[in-house]
Amino acid sequence: MQLKESQVAVLETASADEATSVDAVAEATDLPPETVTGAVFELEEEGLVAIEERVDETISLTDEGVTYADERLPEIRLYEAAVDAGAADEPAQMGQVIGASGLEGAGVDIALSNYARKGYGSIDSGEITADPDADSASDAEANALETLADAEETAADAVDVEGDVLDGLERRGLLERSESTVREVTLTERAVTELMAGIETAETVGQVTPELLTSGEWDEVEFAEYNVEADAERFEGGRVHILRQTAERVKETLVGMGFQEMEGPHVDADFWINDCLFMPQDHPARTHWDRFALEAPTHIDDLPDQLVADVERAHREGVGEDGEGYHSPWDEEFARALALRGHTTSLSTRYLSGEQIGEIEPPARFFSVEKVYRNDTLDPTHLLEFFQIEGWVMAEDLSVRDLMGTFEEFYAQFGITDIEFKPHYNPYTEPSFELFGTHPTTGELVEIGNSGIFREEMLAPLGVDCDVMAWGLALERLLMLMYGFEDIRDIHGTLCDLKLLRETEVTY
Repeated sequence: MQLKESQVAVLETASADEATSVDAVAEATDLPPETVTGAVFELEEEGLVAIEERVDETISLTDEGVTYADERLPEIRLYEAAVDAGAADEPAQMGQVIGASGLEGAGVDIALSNYARKGYGSIDSGEITADPDADSASDAEANALETLADAEETAADAVDVEGDVLDGLERRGLLERSESTVREVTLTERAVTELMAGIETAETVGQVTPELLTSGEWDEVEFAEYNVEADAERFEGGRVHILRQTAERVKETLVGMGFQEMEGPHVDADFWINDCLFMPQDHPARTHWDRFALEAPTHIDDLPDQLVADVERAHREGVGEDGEGYHSPWDEEFARALALRGHTTSLSTRYLSGEQIGEIEPPARFFSVEKVYRNDTLDPTHLLEFFQIEGWVMAEDLSVRDLMGTFEEFYAQFGITDIEFKPHYNPYTEPSFELFGTHPTTGELVEIGNSGIFREEMLAPLGVDCDVMAWGLALERLLMLMYGFEDIRDIHGTLCDLKLLRETEVTY
């Protein structure tokens, strides 16, 4: 019997009495594991070996997991700092506690997102409390990290940690699971018989070379067969995030409805973000707890003088004969303060005023799909940064019916036809209403946006003398209605499910 050299090597190394792994055969024969695997499958087809397969799962900590195993989880550091600050007795200022914890950057967000979830206390309106009965020493995730920290890789079935704890650490990106298929071979009776009779090594060629072709030897040699079922290393290539895919689809939809796209700075003056929207400067949403101010630079240099004067007059005195304004403090220095925009309506004020691209004549339609930043409490439907679908239409004699019809047409493009509307109050629109959609999994109504007709007190200083209807919609909430996600963090942020992101396709 003639066999290829690699097949002969496998037969001479394997045993009929006990199973031998492919890796063990490769080590004994100095052949690459993939070569041995191919030879094993070929021998199985000839009835010379039997193959048994099993899948082994191993667990190892990521670099971030190793760091937290050494330095403690961010939420534990935050809790201990809160206890030291007396938050177990009365609420403490969150900024002071965060500073005392030594947390920075992403560590702060991670601590805040897990603090209340684990029962360490509560966070509300810039204050933090600590539950005196919480026991950070019994934190299951922290203890699991300590258990896994001593070994580079650990067999999953040998880890004394609850499965849901491991799942939580994996979602947080603190551990990785890897699976490997282990194949073991055993010689059959026929193989033993052939070995006893003697097996010759056949010369085979695995690759066509220029020399074989030019010499004509290709017609005389025996080519090795390719086994397309042999294992190959899997590579996960990069792909566009489903949130970005949805954003692009929203843009295409709005362009198809006749809208033009706006663009502008993520960091802007409070003047454009709030003052131009007829938002009083003492409004709770404009406190330092609800906005992300810049440390350097702190203020914008250039603002249009006449527009600043007109906006200030609207705030102090109102607009028109019946306008009264707010009779509240208005400070130009505060208006010049820089912050991360809390909504993309700052783009709308720039465009409507003519400062961005020049004067715009009605009728006109503009939109943007860009990121905004708010100091919200993290939960399944809120993040510190998210995407907002901003839009407005400038035309004569617009009504709420026009606005509702626009929404119904827009959401119908995404298969959502059960939009509900609820009256609402905004300082810059009248009338105003919120939009709600039904979550496909839970059946609950989910708020998906805010809208209204811009007030005269906002439009007059900007130089606009016709109606403008506008809205701000949540891109992530749209994605939740389309695909049934119940937690925004499943697709966005440090806890997102990478497998879900790889497998979910945004369809048109």
